[in-house]
Amino acid sequence: MKRFKYAFQGMLVLLNKDSKFLMHLLLGLATVICGVVFGISQLEWLFIIIAIGIVLAFEAINTAVEYVVDLVTGDYHILAKKAKDIAAFSVVLASITAFAIGLVVFLPYVF
Repeated sequence: MKRFKYAFQGMLVLLNKDSKFLMHLLLGLATVICGVVFGISQLEWLFIIIAIGIVLAFEAINTAVEYVVDLVTGDYHILAKKAKDIAAFSVVLASITAFAIGLVVFLPYVF
C-alpha cells in the first residue's frame, strides 16, 4: 500500500507544480465528455483512453526530469537544458499524436 501512497503523493506534487498537467487533465476530461456525447465505439474509446494516458504520463515524466535536473545542478548547464528541452518535446510529440487520434475519431461524428 505504501507504493500507492507515494504515487498519490507524487500526483499531488504534480498537480501543485505543473499547471500544464492540469490543463492536459482537463482536456482529457473534455475529450471523454465528447466521447460520451458522440457515443463513440468501444475501439475508439481504447484509442482515446490510450492517447489521454500517454499524454498525462509523458507530462508527469517531463516534470520528474525537471526535478532531477534541478536537483543535480542549480547552475545553468547546456546538458541540463538539453535534457529538459528533450523531455518537454516528448510531451509535444505525445500531444500531437493524441490530437491526431482525436481528429480521426471525432471528425466523422462532427461531419
